[in-house]
Amino acid sequence: MNYETTIRAEAADGVTTEYAGARTLAMPAVPRWLIVGGLGLFGLLLAIGVYFALAGGEPVAVGDDRSSAPSVTVITPGTTTVAGVIEAPGTLAARRPMPVGVVGEGGQVVRVNVDAGDWVEAGQVLAVIDRSVQIQQAAAQAAQTDVARADANLAQANLDRALQLVERGFVSKADIDRLTATRNAAAARVKVAEAQLREQRARNERLNIYAPASGYVLQRNVERGQTVGGGTGPLFTIASGGEMEMLAQVSEDQLAGLTVGAVATVIPTGSKREFKGQVWQLSPVIEQNTRQGTARIALSFAPELRPGGFATARLGSGTFTATVLPESAVLADAKGSFVYVVGKDNKAERRAVTTGEVTKQGIAITEGLSGTEQVVLRAGGFLNPGESINPQPLKK
Repeated sequence: MNYETTIRAEAADGVTTEYAGARTLAMPAVPRWLIVGGLGLFGLLLAIGVYFALAGGEPVAVGDDRSSAPSVTVITPGTTTVAGVIEAPGTLAARRPMPVGVVGEGGQVVRVNVDAGDWVEAGQVLAVIDRSVQIQQAAAQAAQTDVARADANLAQANLDRALQLVERGFVSKADIDRLTATRNAAAARVKVAEAQLREQRARNERLNIYAPASGYVLQRNVERGQTVGGGTGPLFTIASGGEMEMLAQVSEDQLAGLTVGAVATVIPTGSKREFKGQVWQLSPVIEQNTRQGTARIALSFAPELRPGGFATARLGSGTFTATVLPESAVLADAKGSFVYVVGKDNKAERRAVTTGEVTKQGIAITEGLSGTEQVVLRAGGFLNPGESINPQPLKK
């Protein structure tokens, strides 16, 4: 009896022990700190919800969070009075080119005294044509003049003697008239001979090629030994006074904005030197094919100004009012020039613009801006239209 009781008690104890172990494995105890942390997080979220409910605001969506938007520097440019400048290409030329050729009968050139690039004075001999035949002709004419003078002297002597004898009755009045006519004819022949001699000498002088005015020799088209005549083209070309000009090609609209006397700066191609000049003539006609006109800019002599060379001119064309932006604010792509302005809700807005003159202050904007916009000064190339930005005014 006692034995069974003992067995049952042990069996009961064993069952009880196995059940308790099973309960321990199925439901582990929850740490106390985890329960406290969960309650704290719930309370924090509840507090945030209450705050937004009381403040009347709404949480910012993740895509519209401006806290991560880039900060960009912006300016409000306004408008500025800009001096108009037209930049035009063109060619250099002599303002008053003088072709010099043969004015006499011509002949063989025996000497050339100047070359292209020389400075000559008015009346200077440029070239000499052979005159050996003409010299002999002049000598013969001089001899004929001497004969005519001798005949005239003889006729005068005969008349003088006859006048002395007429009072004595040895010479008639008719003889005096005849001798007077002979004397007058002889005097006239002297004048004719002298005139022919002067003509011959003048012809000989014209065998020299003279400079008609002081200037700069641009071309020399004659060599020693060459035969020249009245039909020969110009032997030399001289820029009168060395004065040059630039033939600037400008559009029809630009030509309308120019005036005679406008100051211009000319820069020859391949040179960094600038030459000052003035517009002295505006083309009265417009080329139909190109729709361009010519502005002629007078320039003083300088060896660097070579006729026929290309050059660029900057011409003043009055003043106008425009928005001026730094170069960093103006961008360009295949669609043209544009800037970024601050749009609604601080969104980057692309604005197409038309650029004008480039001044020391920046680029003049002739169309697209009123000057009251906030324009992105820098980093516009990294923005996209519609992108949120944080505009920061430029600190002066």
